[in-house]
Amino acid sequence: MLKYVLLGFLSYLPLTGYELEGWMNMSTSNFWQAKLSQIYTTLKKLEEEGAVTSQIAPQEGRPDRRVYTITEAGLADLYEWQRTPILDLPQKKDALLVKVFFGLEAGKEAMLTQLRLQLDLHRRQHQHYDQQSLNDMQHILEGHSELVTDAILWDSTRRFGVMYEEMYIRWLQETIAMVEQMLPDETEPK
Repeated sequence: MLKYVLLGFLSYLPLTGYELEGWMNMSTSNFWQAKLSQIYTTLKKLEEEGAVTSQIAPQEGRPDRRVYTITEAGLADLYEWQRTPILDLPQKKDALLVKVFFGLEAGKEAMLTQLRLQLDLHRRQHQHYDQQSLNDMQHILEGHSELVTDAILWDSTRRFGVMYEEMYIRWLQETIAMVEQMLPDETEPK
């Protein structure tokens, strides 16, 4: 999937691996993340496949930059992938849900500690998606007015992140209240 994230960004304009990481951090991080090493490994494979090319761009007083550009073959691959329907639901794997499912094994207080920690983390993530991500997208658009229409769909994915966090926060609050009210205080680890 990282392949298509990178090809998608490169379909907008040529970028370095470092710039691609920055664009991902400011836009797709709520649904697709990658480390810089993964980005460069994937770019190397894409170049070997002929989906991208790269050129060295010299800079005065700084290291040279390797700038990647999507090829016609890369665009064709990206467009074909976009047209291919996704017929399966995404797999859900959530360690917290496993802990909640077997939560009484560790005791009531351990479960509440886990849930409250996650509530704090999800509230912070919600705030990030609700505020910072929008600012990041606006930053990306500076100097790239040709991407304004694309930004409508970017914002839709940002809103997905906001709504997901709102759902998760509600679920955590309900689960915390249930554990506090319904389970006896003397629930100890087994």
